[in-house]
Amino acid sequence: MTKIHQTSGRWRLGLALSLVTVFLWGILPIALSVTLEKIDVYTITWFRFFVAFVLLAIYLGVQGNLPTFTRLRSTSWKLLAIATIFLAGNYICFLQGLMLTSPSNAQVLIQLAPFFMGLGGLLIFREQYTLAQWLALGILSLGFILFFNEQLLQSFLGISQSTNSSQLYLNFNGYKIILQPYQKYLIGSSFIVLAAVTWAVYALAQKQLLKSLPSTNIMLIIYGGCTLFFSIFANLKIILLLDSFHFGILFFCALNTLIAYGAFSEALEHWEASRVSAVLACTPIVTLLSVRFVSVIAPDLIASEQLTLVGILGAILIVTSSVAIALNKR
Repeated sequence: MTKIHQTSGRWRLGLALSLVTVFLWGILPIALSVTLEKIDVYTITWFRFFVAFVLLAIYLGVQGNLPTFTRLRSTSWKLLAIATIFLAGNYICFLQGLMLTSPSNAQVLIQLAPFFMGLGGLLIFREQYTLAQWLALGILSLGFILFFNEQLLQSFLGISQSTNSSQLYLNFNGYKIILQPYQKYLIGSSFIVLAAVTWAVYALAQKQLLKSLPSTNIMLIIYGGCTLFFSIFANLKIILLLDSFHFGILFFCALNTLIAYGAFSEALEHWEASRVSAVLACTPIVTLLSVRFVSVIAPDLIASEQLTLVGILGAILIVTSSVAIALNKR
């Protein structure tokens, strides 16, 4: 029987790394929305993986921690392939969904990802919740309902108020498909849900791979595999034609990939997957606050999001219950 990965028990470090991931993933949809104005999803994805691969390879080379042949022989290549394919699928599905919805809506639906990951941690890795943690999970669910209720209502309200004369397009490999506003929202939401599923599969495969490889080695191989795959579809000329502002945002997205996934991967080394997923539930709050901040200092860059008292109450419940789940030790 295959041994499952065991955490190091350094839960404070796991918590800190999880919070770094929350912040970086929280502001990422805003940056991606800006880059999507100039670049297609495949080129953005290739660039993010390419920069992350090169920088991580240089860092590991300087440290003398590049993957060794002995380590690679003891690693499951099937799991590595699964992690690579599903992370690549997550990037594309999320960007396609983000093109058709707003950063807040995308972050709302992508929260299915840590939920699926936490469920997988309980079922596959036999992690356990205490009674208090199960109660906190119930409060977390209530917080989600309150927090996201207004956002979803606003989305559907915006759809119902749109005129039938306004034509929206879905650009698929050069073909433009005319969509009604509600169709655009539903298709975008479907892409985000699919992104959540693919991410959860990647995360669980990644956690099991930690049994035979350090997190940095795993991410290097995944970045390299994804870079090779997306190089087939990337349009490098678009990157060369970018102005300094959009290139800077694109480069930030690439650095975000390297640091956020590095922190997330290392967090799984020290903490249970179910508890890491609980902390990641706070990501939408960071997104909404970031959207509000950016919309104030640069109103032409991104539209403001409205948050009602009900939404604020939901946000408080999400934060407190996530912390309770994460920190409650058996």
